Amino acid sequence: MESFLIVSAVVCILCIFANNLSYKIGVPALLLFILLGMMFGIDGIFQIKFSDYQLSENICTTALLFIIFYGGFCTNWKEAKPVAKKAILLSTIGVILTAMLTGFFCMFVLKTSLLQGMLIGSVLGSTDAASVFSILRAKKLNLVDGTASILEVESGSNDPIAYMMTTVILSIMAGFASPSNVLLRFLSQLFFGLLLGVIAGYAGRYFFSIKHFRSREMLPILAMAIALFTYGASSIVGGNGFLSVYIAGILLGNSKINNKIELVRFFDGITGMMQIILFFLLGLLCFPTKIIPVIIPSVCIMAFMLFIARPSAVFLILHPFKVPFKQQLLISWAGLRGAASIVFAIMTVLSPSGINLDIFHIVFCVCLLSVALQGTFLPFVALKLNMIGQTENIFKTFNDYSEDPAVHLTKIHLPEDHPWVNQSLKEIIIPDGMMAVMIIRDKKTLIPGGDTTLQSGDTIILNGTEYTDKTSLKLREVQIGPYHPWKKKQVSELTLPKDTLIFLIQRKGTSLIPDGQTTLEDGDCLILNA
Repeated sequence: MESFLIVSAVVCILCIFANNLSYKIGVPALLLFILLGMMFGIDGIFQIKFSDYQLSENICTTALLFIIFYGGFCTNWKEAKPVAKKAILLSTIGVILTAMLTGFFCMFVLKTSLLQGMLIGSVLGSTDAASVFSILRAKKLNLVDGTASILEVESGSNDPIAYMMTTVILSIMAGFASPSNVLLRFLSQLFFGLLLGVIAGYAGRYFFSIKHFRSREMLPILAMAIALFTYGASSIVGGNGFLSVYIAGILLGNSKINNKIELVRFFDGITGMMQIILFFLLGLLCFPTKIIPVIIPSVCIMAFMLFIARPSAVFLILHPFKVPFKQQLLISWAGLRGAASIVFAIMTVLSPSGINLDIFHIVFCVCLLSVALQGTFLPFVALKLNMIGQTENIFKTFNDYSEDPAVHLTKIHLPEDHPWVNQSLKEIIIPDGMMAVMIIRDKKTLIPGGDTTLQSGDTIILNGTEYTDKTSLKLREVQIGPYHPWKKKQVSELTLPKDTLIFLIQRKGTSLIPDGQTTLEDGDCLILNA
């Protein structure tokens, strides 16, 4: 037991360092997690023998449901609604088209049977939300024309379709399904998945509206319970559990519930841990020696999906919407295959259908190549296609913010000629709704009273409530990433629209009031009037 705990702690620490390393070398952290798992596996340095696919499926399914639930919870529906039709078509028709094209490729070129080819296509049909958005967030890619929202909704909602196709084909191969049963099963998964998701979402809203919780720390546990119950209940009645938790997450995350920011921070940590467990465990399951025999077909499948299957599906769906060609290219490139596909591949190992093809290692290799190639070069492709915007903010596609009014502190420094110098607090005019809460004088902190006299060189701290009247002033944020065209430019050098002002810069936990000579840096968050 002690050895297990020590190894687990070491793995977590190594994954944290791997995450930091990914920022420096530009490789997705999830790829490094997988490689760490392979390093600990039977063919790696530490040679941990682990091949329990049933246990792995249970653990990975649990991790995946939390990741999908949190993906829905963080979907900002206001941002996603204008592009929802495109994204949903990509996550349904797009997955089916990609799977079918890949299936026929496997049958005609790699000489698999039709069902085996369709099974490989179905398992690889969905894109990986965790991979896509860990890259977008890490690189602060402010994609234009709602591209980030399209990718978010698509990658968050296409796992259920791939899962349904995988289970249906496995049932056919095992002889458990007729054409009529296949259609019935597909419709029941869709209907009950949507129904249970909506019920759970509205029930969750009701639970979170109860204001008599004795402890706020219990609210994240309630959210976890909702996710677990939703998946279990949906699966029992024949629905798609992944679809249910995604719908429940969207409804819950876009409702006005108390302490939302605390839930976001909690699930940030939980899903981070789930991603480490999921990707490390998948790497641990892999036998690198078994990858060698399947490397050529895996490379062929990956190349076909990247350059033919995925672009064909994207162009067929988005062309009628008159989506710009460059945007279609970027969406095609951003279709990374990842954890969900490998989890579905575990199902093929456990299936009683007697598959004589090593689909697990084929899928594993395809996903590894996809994350390594597409993930690493996603920022470069976005830059070359001129799809990185100046005013868009990738973080605004997420519900990572508090909707509750907050108290803000304002700092005012008093030079010698300031009119408040030598005046007492009760003599100066402070705006209604604000009060002086602290004075910093000669590096000492004073708690002021009405008779406190202000001196030259004082710094006075005022408090006030956050401005929330969105009818008269609209604000927007601009996140400066490593590829942003404003990086390393002074404010005076920017060409801003008329009547637009940068009035605050958030940098490394501090707030700056900019002037024309202020140089913008990687990581800055600019606050502008819209």
